[in-house]
Amino acid sequence: MRYDCRGFTPRAFMARSRTFQQPGRDKGLGPDPIDVQVGSRVRLRRNMLGLSQEKLGDALGLTFQQVQKYERGANRVSASRLYQLSRVLDVPVRFFYDQTDPVRAPAIPGGFAEPPAASYQPDPLRNPETLELIDAYFAIGDPGVRQRLYQLAKALGSEVDGPDAGAAAPRRRRRQHRA
Repeated sequence: MRYDCRGFTPRAFMARSRTFQQPGRDKGLGPDPIDVQVGSRVRLRRNMLGLSQEKLGDALGLTFQQVQKYERGANRVSASRLYQLSRVLDVPVRFFYDQTDPVRAPAIPGGFAEPPAASYQPDPLRNPETLELIDAYFAIGDPGVRQRLYQLAKALGSEVDGPDAGAAAPRRRRRQHRA
């Protein structure tokens, strides 16, 4: 059996093949409504927690532009990223799909994480609080005040004996009067 190939130029073949579309999302219609829903819930929870897109991106290891794309629904959120978002934003994964009131959204009770190992200490220089403390310290213009603050911090750090040290009653020193 022979097939007749007359009339099938490359241009005609390309025009005909365009009529067959692969299954999936049509690129011309905009973001999928579910992606928009997930993104809007990410934005809502981020705003509720007072996080900027940059801070959320830092917590996730992303740029703020990527967070913007997720929030607009322009980029789809993978399952692993959705799980990571739920951990950072302290909500269950279903929060991103539910229509529940976000104010009453339950936090993850104890979460899914294993308790941290006693020997593991994350790098304190990656903690935003540490960086803010360093900035504030160097913003003190008077070197004498800065030195006294340094000595105070060292003294407070040496008083801490363990996790229960904060519960103990604070020790008070008598003030020595100068004559």
